[in-house]
Amino acid sequence: MSYQQHFSMGSGSRPPRRNFEFGRTCVVRPQAKHQATIVWLHGLGDNGSRYCNYSFPSIVVVLFSFIALACCSQLLENLPLPNVKWICPTAPTRPVALLGGFSCTAWFDVGEISEESPDDWEGLDASAAHIANLLSTEPADVKIAIGGFSMGAATALYSATCAAFGRYGNGNAYPINLRAVVGLSGWLPGSSSLRSKVEGSHEAARRAASLPIFVCHGTSDDVVPYNYGEKSAQCLSTAGFRNLTFKSYEGLGHYTVPREMDEVRHWLTARLGLDGSRS
Repeated sequence: MSYQQHFSMGSGSRPPRRNFEFGRTCVVRPQAKHQATIVWLHGLGDNGSRYCNYSFPSIVVVLFSFIALACCSQLLENLPLPNVKWICPTAPTRPVALLGGFSCTAWFDVGEISEESPDDWEGLDASAAHIANLLSTEPADVKIAIGGFSMGAATALYSATCAAFGRYGNGNAYPINLRAVVGLSGWLPGSSSLRSKVEGSHEAARRAASLPIFVCHGTSDDVVPYNYGEKSAQCLSTAGFRNLTFKSYEGLGHYTVPREMDEVRHWLTARLGLDGSRS
């Protein structure tokens, strides 16, 4: 079932916005020379700590998190990149319209995934800014990247658009030089207006064309349907993100498999120029 099939949004006005309090951030230091830092973003109802220590969560949003557990517990195990520092933050706990107002960790509020659905720009900007802040103190010679799974992938792809525009949706400047973005089993927020925004700025078009993006999606994903991932990749490509690779995995559901993670590892090694890269 897709996200929007699990729950429907209720009518009525939204509650007033509040300050976003992000959870614990887990950091895994590189095992060799520090060449890159990657922020990895979890999915809805998950947390960053489990990417690092593989502990089972005390609270699980069952409909969305149970499949993601394999991705969480195997992330660093299946991405042996000794030159990478991993930063795994935790999203704020907030009411989510998709869950009928139930509170869980979420990078932004979401009711359904569609081009017509209103995007939570305030939540997206707050999360993108938090991620950029985590990367802002990295050494100048270290390349920085963002990746994620499911809602984490959506947030990573939104960060890619902010990097291209040079600003967040609220107009504030985007402060970091993003070198690569990975999105697994996710979607692109704000896809309907992306092309016109990029085409309206020469600098945005230049930055979009040079930013490497790797998007992966399983054809049997019943949480975030495959066509959302495919359309997101097409939208990015059409908008001018020319350095984009889209990989589909036949029969794969809303989880990761070693073959997919191995391709992510090789792609990151090449794009970030890590030791062992042939490029």
